[in-house]
Amino acid sequence: MMAEEFTIAPMRRLLKKAGNLRVNEDAANALRILIGEYGSRVAEYAVENAISDNRKTILERDIKKAAQKVWIPESIKAE
Repeated sequence: MMAEEFTIAPMRRLLKKAGNLRVNEDAANALRILIGEYGSRVAEYAVENAISDNRKTILERDIKKAAQKVWIPESIKAE
């Protein structure tokens, strides 16, 4: 997990932009953790894509392909 790569402030801004409500610190921290986990998975799959193509450079298409593999559709409801 790479949540430590992100700070709370940008998470608060994202949440505020989405609805202009007050943001609880626990909520901002939960978003920070989830974005970190999502980003780590995307990064891992992007690296796999580049390696499988025998490249030493991760390209935009690797990220997009990885994001499609990791993405959880909105139709799946949160617990």
